[in-house]
Amino acid sequence: MPAADRLAMYGDTQRSLTAVQVEEYAPLVKRIAHHMMMRMPASVQVEDLIQAGMIGLLEAAQKYDMSLGASFETYAGIRIRGAIIDEMRRGDWVPRSVHRNARRVSNAIAQVEARSGRGASDMEIATELGVEIDEYHNMLNDSASSRLFSFEENFGDEDAGLEDSSTSIAFRPPQEEFQKGALKEALVQAITDLPERERLVLALYYDEELNLKEIGEIIGVSESRVSQIHSQAALRLRARLADWQAEDG
Repeated sequence: MPAADRLAMYGDTQRSLTAVQVEEYAPLVKRIAHHMMMRMPASVQVEDLIQAGMIGLLEAAQKYDMSLGASFETYAGIRIRGAIIDEMRRGDWVPRSVHRNARRVSNAIAQVEARSGRGASDMEIATELGVEIDEYHNMLNDSASSRLFSFEENFGDEDAGLEDSSTSIAFRPPQEEFQKGALKEALVQAITDLPERERLVLALYYDEELNLKEIGEIIGVSESRVSQIHSQAALRLRARLADWQAEDG
């Protein structure tokens, strides 16, 4: 069902939401939607993301339980991001060639780093791929709009205290909790080991929630170059966490 139809379906419930005024948090939906546009193809309109995010906000308002200890804004943010990701997942917005090239880049990074024992540079990755540096950067630009690696989707702000009781930590198998914790530890270590500039871009984007233009002004590069650095960081992490993805998929 299209996001617009599902949004209309939820619209009737809005009046009954007494604990939380949904209208008050509509700007949060817009902020998250604009922030997540970075990894979406040009064909996706921000209005599509806002509609999906509003569904997440309405669901959050219905299910929020203040006894869990999290603020509504924190809980809603998780629900909004999840709803947007779900909407994008329902339709594959990215051409197969982009997925294929992203896998090639991840494999090339893994091969170069396995041989050298250090982080692979742009030129080394391009050489491994057998392409010119400009073509490699174009591949990174294409990958920026893909869903191949999303922190919100794979390693988002998930916290047991913020989930529905039906999926809380108390009802999860111990092995599942252990694997999730180990995966997050592996991700943290992989991020720590990134080249400094890539680590900085991720921190500014995910922690400080700056947009690409703002990040570019801070590190002294163009908005397009920030997008490339972000994509390369994501694909480098994908390469370094390949074993985990194989286990999950």
